[in-house]
Amino acid sequence: MDHARAAISNLFSGEPTSYTRFSIARQTDGDNSHVEMNLAADEEEGGEIGRPEHLHASMPPPRRNGKNLCFVIMAAALLLLIGFLIGYLSYRGRMQRVNRCLDGSGNCEMTPTASYFSDDGMEEEEVSGPRILYWPELRKMLSSKLSTAHLEANLRQRESKNSFEAGKAEDESTASHVHDQFTSFRMDDVWNDEHYVRLQDKGRNQVFIVEDGQEEELESPDAYVAYSKTGTVTGKPVYVNYGRKEDFQKIQNLGVSMNGAIIIFRAGKITLAEKVANARKEGAVGVLMYPGPSNDRKADSYVPFAHAHLGTGDPFTPGFPSFNHTQFPPVESSGLPQIPVQTISREAAARLFGKMDGDKCLEEWRADIMGCKVTVSGSSKMTVKLTVNNVMVDRKILNIFGVIKGFEEPDRYVVLGAQRDSWGPGAAKAGVGTAILLELARVISDMVKNDDYKPRRSIIFASWSAGEYGAVGATEWLEGYSTTLHAKAFTYINLDTAVLGSTDIKISASPLLYSLLETIMKRVKDPTNDSRFLDSRFGSDWIKKVVPLDLDNAAFPFLAYSGIPVVSFGFYDEGDEYAFLGTTEDTLANLKRKTVNLYPLMRTAAEVAGQIALRMTHDHELFLDLDRYSDELLSFQEKLWHFNGDVKELGLTLNWLYFARGDFQRAADALRRDIENSDRENRIVRRALNDRMMKVEYDFLSPYLSPKDAPFRHIFFGRGSHTLKSLLENLEQLAANKTSVDVNELKEQMALATWTIKGAANALVGDIWNTDNEI
Repeated sequence: MDHARAAISNLFSGEPTSYTRFSIARQTDGDNSHVEMNLAADEEEGGEIGRPEHLHASMPPPRRNGKNLCFVIMAAALLLLIGFLIGYLSYRGRMQRVNRCLDGSGNCEMTPTASYFSDDGMEEEEVSGPRILYWPELRKMLSSKLSTAHLEANLRQRESKNSFEAGKAEDESTASHVHDQFTSFRMDDVWNDEHYVRLQDKGRNQVFIVEDGQEEELESPDAYVAYSKTGTVTGKPVYVNYGRKEDFQKIQNLGVSMNGAIIIFRAGKITLAEKVANARKEGAVGVLMYPGPSNDRKADSYVPFAHAHLGTGDPFTPGFPSFNHTQFPPVESSGLPQIPVQTISREAAARLFGKMDGDKCLEEWRADIMGCKVTVSGSSKMTVKLTVNNVMVDRKILNIFGVIKGFEEPDRYVVLGAQRDSWGPGAAKAGVGTAILLELARVISDMVKNDDYKPRRSIIFASWSAGEYGAVGATEWLEGYSTTLHAKAFTYINLDTAVLGSTDIKISASPLLYSLLETIMKRVKDPTNDSRFLDSRFGSDWIKKVVPLDLDNAAFPFLAYSGIPVVSFGFYDEGDEYAFLGTTEDTLANLKRKTVNLYPLMRTAAEVAGQIALRMTHDHELFLDLDRYSDELLSFQEKLWHFNGDVKELGLTLNWLYFARGDFQRAADALRRDIENSDRENRIVRRALNDRMMKVEYDFLSPYLSPKDAPFRHIFFGRGSHTLKSLLENLEQLAANKTSVDVNELKEQMALATWTIKGAANALVGDIWNTDNEI
């Protein structure tokens, strides 16, 4: 310290009149930056006491000069300023290297360096990272590695086999093949999940026409409807088009009674399970369904398989995973049908209509089949007899998984899944999806092992069993890990039925993924026209063409039960659907004859799914667009405006719903600002922001309902009176007939919707001190 004082004195070319004592003391708040400066003059009390002796021996009596003190202070301030500027410019330069490219322009983010906090909380020395893979390079790598030859080889695994029924030999053999393939790709882990589920096997089922006490067999189908009630019923036939609520309303307007009747439907618009539930409400004793029209006349003789469970998963362990039936009390899902159900061929339906002597079908119902009749005449004694003898069986099924673990956040993952089982050959139903799953697993594994791709987050590949019975395998997995999956899985990509045609594209997705889909379709070539991209098939209003998920889509329980964003993408021919889907004729030969360029179409579907998976695991920030849900809520609010007067007459108001929507909009805006202003290289901050985005979908599951009693709690995409759709239907009914609505039920619906949206807004804000429950 003495030498320092002397150096400072010499620096300013003068003898010191005083010296400065520097005391660097650690403050109680942990700040080491405080510097104490004490000036000591020669006239301190006690004369020379407190001064080192050697100073007095070497220095003449000091002379006072106040200018030197100013120079010292100015020099210290200058040094501090220079140090601050150097640190700021270094940090700013490093941050400017970290950019995202949302439009695929090539000006993309870099793989971060190792300059992050170590285990002891200290910042480690920055070291160079691995080879940087920009998003355009990664996208081209995926496209170049996808092979139509591999896809064809995967699909041909199902050739010459008649059935892959869940839990039986061929299904288990395919499961073993998938497991072996995952292992050969050198994935980080490959494993099986076993479930013991209750399924239904086919019995001897028959349909008769009864006239004057004489029975004539209409058909004894090879196919059956799983979970149908067994037994024999007889009733007059009544045709109700697609079996929607509006179709039943039109029959009621005609004065036709459906109590005790056997209802006839055509396939389409809604699932068979929903048709059966609507028929049961009207007092029907049985249901028959025939396939929709086809340009292939051979299809008229084929009968489709189906299931009638109004739900997903094992209906005998609702809300619980089917790891072992003996651990649970005997209980049945409320979605099981309580009436016999059977599918028939179009030929059988035409013969049945020919026996009916009642009024012709409504004009808009006639295009599907010749000779369509609503029912029999009042004087007719003709009835239909339906016998169902299906058999319940307990069976073990296997779900097969492989994972490529993320290098930064292995506990966050995107899931790609495909159904493996089918009642028939299942080329389109299960073969295409499984082939794409295996090809994506091969390609992405190769990119990681050989091309230095290091995904930030994990990618799980899943092969489901018992999908034909209502996504049983997928749902049991979700139920088994329901407490953790919604906090770890941020996207599910469904690969089922990805190719059923070539002329049109079918998309079902969570609004959070709309923007990502739009971006990807602008970069994937159209397989039917290499000079254009997929987005050319849609206009600017493509979102209006998004198809709502139904119960038969394996992605449905991920979204409506677990609150995980989903996407399902595929090709089909609108107006000429693949007639062999779900039949014993769903063969590779029939699929190739129906679909031009089958393997290029499969490759394109794989490229779309692969880009989604890679983009969601490559970017710093999850590509989830919160503004899309803001748009959905605004659109819903606009529909409600028409009912303000009707609600006000009941002494109620819709304003609380409007305020909740506004809160969600503000919360989404605030989160977007937090993201834009955040340090994207700070893993802790980035993870916290991504987690807030991930939870948006989950927060739209109504927390006021029991998952056991109402498993599909999503207010946008769920099933039940808590949904926004159900609230809108009730308001429409109120406007039509004010005495037909239960006011207490309406109040409850409004409260559930309001507080679910408000809860989603609060969760989006983040910390509890930032929330505002003042509605």
